[in-house]
Amino acid sequence: MATVKNINESSINLRDIQEQASLAAEMMDQVRAAMLNPTSRKKELTIHLSQLAIYCGIEKGSLIHRMAKKDLPEGQLNVTGSRREFTLKEARTWIRAYRADKLRPEGAEAVTISVSNFKGGTGKTTTAMTLAQGLTLLGHKALVIDTDPQGSLTTLFGILPDTEVAEEETILNLALGVETSIRYAIRPTYWDGIDLVAAAPSLFSAEFALPARQTQEPGFEFWNVLNLGIDDVRSDYDVIIIDSPPSLSYITINALMASNGIVMPLPPNALDYASASQFWNLFSDLSNEMLTKRGLEKEFDFIHVLLSRVDASEATSDIVRTWIQATYKEKVLPVEIPKTVVTSSASAEFATVYDIQKYDGNAKTFKRARDAYDQFVGYVESSIRAAWKKQLVSSLKNKSAQ
Repeated sequence: MATVKNINESSINLRDIQEQASLAAEMMDQVRAAMLNPTSRKKELTIHLSQLAIYCGIEKGSLIHRMAKKDLPEGQLNVTGSRREFTLKEARTWIRAYRADKLRPEGAEAVTISVSNFKGGTGKTTTAMTLAQGLTLLGHKALVIDTDPQGSLTTLFGILPDTEVAEEETILNLALGVETSIRYAIRPTYWDGIDLVAAAPSLFSAEFALPARQTQEPGFEFWNVLNLGIDDVRSDYDVIIIDSPPSLSYITINALMASNGIVMPLPPNALDYASASQFWNLFSDLSNEMLTKRGLEKEFDFIHVLLSRVDASEATSDIVRTWIQATYKEKVLPVEIPKTVVTSSASAEFATVYDIQKYDGNAKTFKRARDAYDQFVGYVESSIRAAWKKQLVSSLKNKSAQ
């Protein structure tokens, strides 16, 4: 019988933990230097003529014909002169012109969407990021709010939460009552059409501040802080996307209560399925305590369950997929996000499929991943447009009742 080697006989004290934290931070800086460009140096997306035609929903020839009018950006030829390219900002000008009838109508305001799950590793942050990117490629303007103290979404934007985000640049000042509007924390990003409210580890303090205010301030509603905080900017954006922590915390409750819709990424495996069930049970119980018993109500325009990180080689996927379909019924979107080498490599480089301009691997694999996200974004856009229509109908009823 082989002898078991005692790997570490010494105890580990707090000084060791501090040293480990310093080493991890130093290593993260090295990784980021090699793989993650800061916002100011991150590669700007360029879009070629054929891609732009697809986004605009017209034939390439029609786009070339329209260019002759010179009323929209003309782009520029690439270095070899082989094709015409557009910056993301230029492309979005075209897209907004051709998709004007699908954009936010006058009188409507931003639709707020929480991307939530009780468990980490479900693709929650990637889903939030790709949803924002995909919607901007359809002409919409998005505000993304990172409410997770780990700041994974902030990192995807090329910003290191630990060293580059001060606590007053997060939603913490809303939680503390120092600010009443989230406008103070909004910053532009490398991606045209997306603004960001970043997160940092200091955001953990909100989990103590909110319950403390609930007991100390008469009439205070801890679950309504973020909802009231975004009121001031709802008319500035078409969509507000909130990435929440992977737990049902005070911050997560705020995110859900501020939202018109919920998107839950859910991999088809047993552990994630069980975790999702716990999420809805706890959320239901808390909603009853916070709202129903106070005579209050909360309605969502939509709840979408997105099958994410789907591994076709896993034998149990089909079984759990059946469970998910039976549980969530029409809430399950008719699209699946595959677990592919494309999405894995993009995540390893702190990016998404929309950040990839040239993929060196299998073209079909990349297309499958990109198409899945495009379909997902398309379904959510349909729900957003339905929510706008509902807003306008409600507004008309209110005016006629006055």
